[in-house]
Amino acid sequence: MDSEGIKAFQEIIDRSRRIVFFGGAGVSTASGIPDFRSAEGLYAEEADGISPEMILSKSFFYLEPEKFFDWYRKHMLYPEAKPNAAHRKLFELERADKLRGIVTQNVDGLHKAAGNIRVYELHGNVHENYCMECNASYPAEVILESDGIPRCRDCGGVIRPNVVLYGEALPKYVCIGAIREITNADTLIVAGTSLTVEPAASFLSHFRGKNLVVINRDPIPAEEQASLVLRGDVAEIMGQLH
Repeated sequence: MDSEGIKAFQEIIDRSRRIVFFGGAGVSTASGIPDFRSAEGLYAEEADGISPEMILSKSFFYLEPEKFFDWYRKHMLYPEAKPNAAHRKLFELERADKLRGIVTQNVDGLHKAAGNIRVYELHGNVHENYCMECNASYPAEVILESDGIPRCRDCGGVIRPNVVLYGEALPKYVCIGAIREITNADTLIVAGTSLTVEPAASFLSHFRGKNLVVINRDPIPAEEQASLVLRGDVAEIMGQLH
């Protein structure tokens, strides 16, 4: 690990008053949740030759709901996952009133599980599920423990995860809040994301602050504008801050 890089990162954190953290799948790999685009990632898990992008689409959900839920149970739900060092450090920063917001592309709910309140979940949360008929709420365990298509115990309607599928728009007010926090930030930390999914990737264009810190295993285009680039595991790097 680059000790000079960690030192520079700590100095940026110490000087900052309005930090925003923009994270992707790489934030949760230390919690045992696979990322998306690596060789061992979620998107390598095809089903009968159908790509995960297609399975996680709005059209596939409506046309093949049983196949959708079968794949979803196997690859999207990790009930044993716990917040890692990155999640815990972000909670400490929010408690110290330095962190003004977390903008996350993840649906695992680990930022909220760590205690953070100012969380903008762009793609939803697997722990929030609802009946498409009567809008009754259900925890993820109901989907995990069901067979076939999960049904509402009250009306028999389909229970669907409150996650954004391919072909669906991001939640409007979540996006407005996320862009507002990024616009007002003096430091933006971009971590564990390839920034290849729009419109979320374009949110970075709203940043007008002083420090852009990128933490990632592989190079990403945002590094061209970065004040500091740290190469490695997000949890390991964040865990070295004091």
